[in-house]
Amino acid sequence: MPAQPVTPVAGEAWGDQSWGQPQPAPQAEPEPEPQSVPEPEPEPQPEPEPEREPVRIPQPVQLSEPGPIAAASAGLGHGGPAAPGADMPTTQLRTVQQPPAAPRSAAQDAADHPADRTIALRVAELRSAVAARLKGPAEGGGAAPGSRMAAREAARKAKQHRNLMASRIAGESFITLGALMLLFVAYQLWWTNVLADRHAGQEAKELQKKWSESPTVGGTADTGKGSEQDQEDDKYDPGEGFAIIHIPKLNVDDPVAEGVDKVKVLDKGLIGHYNDGALKTAMPWDEKGNFAIAGHRNTHGEPFRYINRLVPGDQVIVETKNTYYVYKITSSLPSTSPSNTSVIDPVPKGSGFTGPGRYITLTTCTPEFTSKYRLIVWGVMVEELPRSEGKPDALAN
Repeated sequence: MPAQPVTPVAGEAWGDQSWGQPQPAPQAEPEPEPQSVPEPEPEPQPEPEPEREPVRIPQPVQLSEPGPIAAASAGLGHGGPAAPGADMPTTQLRTVQQPPAAPRSAAQDAADHPADRTIALRVAELRSAVAARLKGPAEGGGAAPGSRMAAREAARKAKQHRNLMASRIAGESFITLGALMLLFVAYQLWWTNVLADRHAGQEAKELQKKWSESPTVGGTADTGKGSEQDQEDDKYDPGEGFAIIHIPKLNVDDPVAEGVDKVKVLDKGLIGHYNDGALKTAMPWDEKGNFAIAGHRNTHGEPFRYINRLVPGDQVIVETKNTYYVYKITSSLPSTSPSNTSVIDPVPKGSGFTGPGRYITLTTCTPEFTSKYRLIVWGVMVEELPRSEGKPDALAN
């Protein structure tokens, strides 16, 4: 018979020697116990700060009678009601607010944590140094003494001090110079006029007094005795006054002195007569010639300041010890060079005169406040009147 396949029986070991022997029945495997998933532990919560109990401040109670209060206290201590009419103390409760905590500094934090003390202090020092640097030396504390920064700061301050001192010295110098210039201008434009007017007025008074004390020669315009007497007294020293000029239109009454020296004559407010070398001119009493005179237009009395306003027909009167010489303006030259001396010749060029005569020439500087050019005014004598006969009509009015 053919071989039968061997079929293993459940629960029997393959190749076991107990093959064919009865095997014990298989037992059911125990079911695994269900495992419980652990719940996550709650995170620890910070413990709340304990509430601060309000501080109870009892109000002082004035004790009137010890008996009722003791009874009331005994009643309260036992929880019983107080006796009627007893003097019960009243206790009021008040909550005291705590002051807010002050902000803590880095140094205080470092003190609480010694391990971080060095870092915190270094950070605080760096912050202070940066703040001081930003604020500058005026607000900050500045660099440490002896450091390079302190040396540079000292050098910078020294340089600033030197610059400040130089600026102050320069400023004070300019202020002083400006003040001196203003004083000089005031002296030239105002004070020189005061001094010159004073001197000219005193000189005119002395001439009038001198003439009144000496005998005056009488005569008429026909006899000419007055002018003859003037000719006898025509020797005058430089700077000595010998006449007074009157310009009624300009309200000028100033003495005439010999010479045109700036210091001795013109700066004293006097009118000078050209009588030096090549510039020698005639006297009013001469039979023929050009009586040429000069005066300041600005400062030092400025007697000829407005001679540019003279027009033909205006009168100029020269008063001497014995005679009044009356001239009438004929022409003028607004501007010419100071070197043009022909304007004071016996027959001045440009005046319109064609032959010898008895002329007068007034000269002064132009434009005003300069001496670049000369202003010239010419006139011719029209009358000779002895002083004994009185003043000319132009002065009498």
